[in-house]
Amino acid sequence: MSANPLPVFDVLSANEVGGPSQSTCPSEKLALIIPTLREAANLRLLMDRVRPTLDSLGIRYELIVVDDDSRDGTDEIMTDLARQDSRVRLLTRTGIRGLSGAAMHGWRNTDASVLGVMDSDLQHPPELLPQLWQALQGGADVVVASRYVQQASRRGFNLFRHFISQLAIWMTWPLQRPGILVHDPMSGFFLVRRSCIKDITVQPQGFKILLEILVRGDIHSAVEIPFTFDRRHAGLSKASVAVAAAYMKLLARLWRLRLSGNSR
Repeated sequence: MSANPLPVFDVLSANEVGGPSQSTCPSEKLALIIPTLREAANLRLLMDRVRPTLDSLGIRYELIVVDDDSRDGTDEIMTDLARQDSRVRLLTRTGIRGLSGAAMHGWRNTDASVLGVMDSDLQHPPELLPQLWQALQGGADVVVASRYVQQASRRGFNLFRHFISQLAIWMTWPLQRPGILVHDPMSGFFLVRRSCIKDITVQPQGFKILLEILVRGDIHSAVEIPFTFDRRHAGLSKASVAVAAAYMKLLARLWRLRLSGNSR
């Protein structure tokens, strides 16, 4: 499978549980993508928290779990959840892994004009979604659940992980746009307007899709909402040397594009 950057909205095939939305008014719909890899133990609790939270907003939405062929019972759980709620769907990818690619895959398979992503391990509190939605409706192009603004905290980090996270963020500062400095460009919990990223291509492997959106998307305003990054509910972290290598590859690519004057 090629690791070349791909347009965000090229249409790809997928194995689906549930059908795509038949919405005739996509401008008011949110598609929240939840990438998974061996996260079956978290899915029911996650959905039990996400669905009532979004229901309270009175908006149209769909929840798309993009699973990288976990073979851990995710298919069975999602089949059951999709029977209960047609707004819940599963897309299964085979032969490739990575949060960034999973998020893109979900976005390519929805007609929603507001796109989001969050982790499946409950370190991202679903109860923050109304604040993210309201900030986006207030005019922001992208709204980030931030671990590094005032009133945020990181209970899920040990000292070493905190240091590595800070170092990774510092490395992004020269790349970010003046006047739109985001303190947590590594966040995996955010909403963005589809119109702001429709023309860019992104690196399909790795975990840090937000950084590329901030650097290369048509972003004019960003809002950060503080939250407590808690401990993982179940399962194992996917952090690894390969993830770090993919991040360094992304930074190198962004610098090459910056120096060449090619923003897309």
